[in-house]
Amino acid sequence: MRASRAAQQRNMVVRLCCRGGLLPRLLFSPQMPKIYVPTAGRKAAYGTVTSAKVSVNGVHLHYQQTGEGEHAVLLLPGMLGSGETDFAPQLKSLNKNLFTVVAWDPRGYGHSRPPDRDFPADFFERDAKDAVDLMKTLKFKKVSLLGWSDGGITALFAAAKYPSYINKMVIWGANAYVTEEDERIYQGIRDVSKWSEKTRKPLEALYGYDYLAKTCEKWVDGIGQFKHLPDGNICRHLLPLVQCPTLIVHGEKDPLVPRFHADFIHEHVKGSRFWWIQHLCLYVVLRIEPGPSAHYCLSHIPSPRANVFQGQFPSPPILPSAH
Repeated sequence: MRASRAAQQRNMVVRLCCRGGLLPRLLFSPQMPKIYVPTAGRKAAYGTVTSAKVSVNGVHLHYQQTGEGEHAVLLLPGMLGSGETDFAPQLKSLNKNLFTVVAWDPRGYGHSRPPDRDFPADFFERDAKDAVDLMKTLKFKKVSLLGWSDGGITALFAAAKYPSYINKMVIWGANAYVTEEDERIYQGIRDVSKWSEKTRKPLEALYGYDYLAKTCEKWVDGIGQFKHLPDGNICRHLLPLVQCPTLIVHGEKDPLVPRFHADFIHEHVKGSRFWWIQHLCLYVVLRIEPGPSAHYCLSHIPSPRANVFQGQFPSPPILPSAH
């Protein structure tokens, strides 16, 4: 009986999410909490996605863009990711009337090559500057950020360093420092030949095996360098500087980022909201399997009348398992 009820809940939520993207639509609504914003029609919800490159800070950055809304949203991919590998459902289904959506490939990732990806000590700060300068080059006056994994860390840097330019922010799978436990997890993914085919295949198709393997090893070394700094610091000193309304999402079964990282960010970003998703692995669902479940993770919100960025957010829900 319980399993049947959970299945019914899953089906209901997936149907809701496939009709327009509830979380972004309500999350970014300028309306008061009790005003419902209608869903975009079919034409608006499935508009054209364009791709281009533009010169920013000495490199040619690739981006995808869709929608005609006044609210600009930048999607920031995770480690080794790109707009097309990490955010296909969001590019397809975020409301095109409310938002102009941009998904970028950080330098050395996706189609923003050359150059090859490298990881100097300031690579997150460099990515944040690239991201902000890209959006300024595209003539956006202010943007909101949706970032996951490394993209979430980059979003934190951007929000802290450029507070007047960042409107609102959602991050998931991010961390502000590196621990010994993290370092053990990172070493466990160094060798891409040991990854499952399902995980490796889309990235191997994008990069080729050799570049993927080499860059993954470089990433492990790059993220590991923070372990040797005081308190393993990546951006913990910047969290109090974040001024924009912020939602932190974390999945119980995230294999790379333990929950204490989300708790720490929530504690140190003033006024932030925290959404704990039980029985769910955001790494697998949002990146490796972009589909209804991924759309569900990003698009669902507990109440169709809630507005998390105007101080009214209900208790985080216990969502049905995606498995």
